Amino acid sequence: MTPDTVIHLAQQSIYTIMMISAPLLLIALAVGLLVSVFQAMTQIQEQTLAFIPKILAVFLSIVVFGPWMLTTLLDFTRELFQNLPHLIG
Repeated sequence: MTPDTVIHLAQQSIYTIMMISAPLLLIALAVGLLVSVFQAMTQIQEQTLAFIPKILAVFLSIVVFGPWMLTTLLDFTRELFQNLPHLIG
């Protein structure tokens, strides 16, 4: 296995991780921003108020994006296993 192959495999892994985690992180960021704006408008400074909406939003996004995330991860794993003889030999 050459260093170029290792770097390419690491790049593919990082890209796949970013693609899978991006929807969840963006939704959590958007919900957190909305809750912060709501807290600033109403002057409610409760720290635990942001957690419940974020948890619910991330859970719902897992339900919505879960099949796509699983398909993306399975495609990457399948490609990795198919290329395993070329990577080793």
